[in-house]
Amino acid sequence: MTSHSHNHSHGVTNRTRLLVAIGIIGVFLVVEVVGALVSGSLALLADAGHMLSDLLGLLIALVALGIASRPATDRQTFGYQRAEVLGALVNGLLIGGIAVFVAVEGVSRLIDPGEATVLGLPMLLVALAGLIANLAALLVLRGASKESIGMRGAYLEVLGDLFGSVAAIVAAAVILLTGFTQADAIASLVIAALIVPRAFILLRDVVRVLTESAPTGTNVEEIRQHILGANGVVDVHDVHVWAITSGNPVFTAHVVVTPSLFASGGTGALLDELSGCLAAHFDVEHSTFQLEPAEHAAHEDQFHR
Repeated sequence: MTSHSHNHSHGVTNRTRLLVAIGIIGVFLVVEVVGALVSGSLALLADAGHMLSDLLGLLIALVALGIASRPATDRQTFGYQRAEVLGALVNGLLIGGIAVFVAVEGVSRLIDPGEATVLGLPMLLVALAGLIANLAALLVLRGASKESIGMRGAYLEVLGDLFGSVAAIVAAAVILLTGFTQADAIASLVIAALIVPRAFILLRDVVRVLTESAPTGTNVEEIRQHILGANGVVDVHDVHVWAITSGNPVFTAHVVVTPSLFASGGTGALLDELSGCLAAHFDVEHSTFQLEPAEHAAHEDQFHR
């Protein structure tokens, strides 16, 4: 009961932190969009897009907390955790689209500034407000960033946006001091460059999950060798490793064992050993092993390819 209460308390605390951060980012997202329209700043609009991606990331993290607590059903046997991946897919596509738009518009303004006017003072004030908002959100999320991979991701989302606000502040200062309005376009390209890697990494991770590739950092051969090192194990085949969602790997394998292990009734202890090995050394909490004698494995190829 104590452990459950402790986990529940952390869940409530993290949800509260996310809600506060979402409120802060949401309010200043509107401020930045209005500021971009008033000042004519593409950098502010780019930073607003960056902040929008943060907001979506925070919302995905919030939804993931709720989804993680929902039990599995006969139809959704792994629960609803993959909804987080689908949300991340939408987020990645949106971030990528924002980055492309900002990059094209930024290059266009550099090549042909035309009659574009950028008001340095409103731009500076709004960029400073955005910086303060990001710092406030970071302070809210920092306490939980070491407890949860989801919360750590949310923290890094906001941290990345802080650099976008700094770029907009520098551009506004340059415009005020020198009148070089193209600094705004340069800052927008810097912000777009900050957005692109995030979109790429996010979409790459989504593709890996949806194609059921082995999670990043998972060495299948190393896992195989650990299993082969257990007493009574003579072979391992049909090894599969994939992830239901980020940070939730699943492992299955057929393990061929000696006849003496079956005869001695040691299969239960072996299963405990293998499951403990996967959890302790590879952070795989959900593992399934099919133990089989050598004579069964010899004719199993017709069923498994």
